[in-house]
Amino acid sequence: MADQWTGEAVLKLARSYQDSQALLASSELGIFEALGPAAKTAEDLSGDLGLDKRGIEVILNALVSAGLLAKEGGAFSIPGSLVPFLSETDPLTVLPMVRHQATCAHRWDRLAEVARSGQPPSFIGEMVRDEVQQRAFIQAMHVIGRQMADRIVGILAPTRFRRALDVGGASGTYTIALLRAAPGMRVTLFDLPPVVEMARDRLTEEGLIDRADLACGDFYKDALPGGHDLVLLSAIIHQNSPQQNRALYAKCREALDPGGTLVIRDIVMDDSHTRPPGGAQFAINMLVGTEGGGTYSLAEIKADLEAAGFGGIELLQQGTWMDGLVMARRP
Repeated sequence: MADQWTGEAVLKLARSYQDSQALLASSELGIFEALGPAAKTAEDLSGDLGLDKRGIEVILNALVSAGLLAKEGGAFSIPGSLVPFLSETDPLTVLPMVRHQATCAHRWDRLAEVARSGQPPSFIGEMVRDEVQQRAFIQAMHVIGRQMADRIVGILAPTRFRRALDVGGASGTYTIALLRAAPGMRVTLFDLPPVVEMARDRLTEEGLIDRADLACGDFYKDALPGGHDLVLLSAIIHQNSPQQNRALYAKCREALDPGGTLVIRDIVMDDSHTRPPGGAQFAINMLVGTEGGGTYSLAEIKADLEAAGFGGIELLQQGTWMDGLVMARRP
């Protein structure tokens, strides 16, 4: 509560960026990848990465003070409990998401500017990414999705559906969860061509490619494939303005057979737009990173769905982060 704050608590919050920035800078510089399972000195890493020795040593010492590295005899290493999360090749790695947060932090640096102008920084444009940035973003989304996909799909009772469409399905995290949970289901994954190839690789590795259809396109410009009884919009609507969402909902409606179901997974805010707290912060991420995106309340989502011709709208799960679920039906 506000009356429990102290001056020192406010200053602590103001300084909280410091550990975070050391971590984010290290991810951008490739420090954790260069360390791997070995212990190396600042001089070793300076040579390996082509970085200034003084600069890298200061960062390494800060990481030790934050508990993210260990130091012994001038050599730095990743503590054993953190190795899975800071190893590029480990299935539990969070490095792709850390790198994505570094990108977000650069945008947040311009928050005051954006609040003055009402426009995202000029270098953001329409969230256009080159191939390297796109791959990193998709990998980061997998880090988030893999932690909740099975739980989310279980809530949907997927065995009642026969053919699903995963719009903006990325590398296939939710497509895989659907196929595993409903052996009789076939899933169409729709995304941009380079992303679809990432999904093809992952679905092949999982042995599920024979039950998946991969469709290339841009949901802002192209129609969605039809003939589905379930459409999943997973973590998409926050990047859109209400007008963009209404247009996308209309495309989802056309992709559904009569009586079909649309499920939206995203942050669902309360009417005050202050809860869940993570959603209020994420709205800033959209303010500095998109032309018109944001986080939406159930009432706002419902109004846009109804405008696109959906009925039977209900909240399946409020959620505390990106796990809110809203269901709607095509009449």
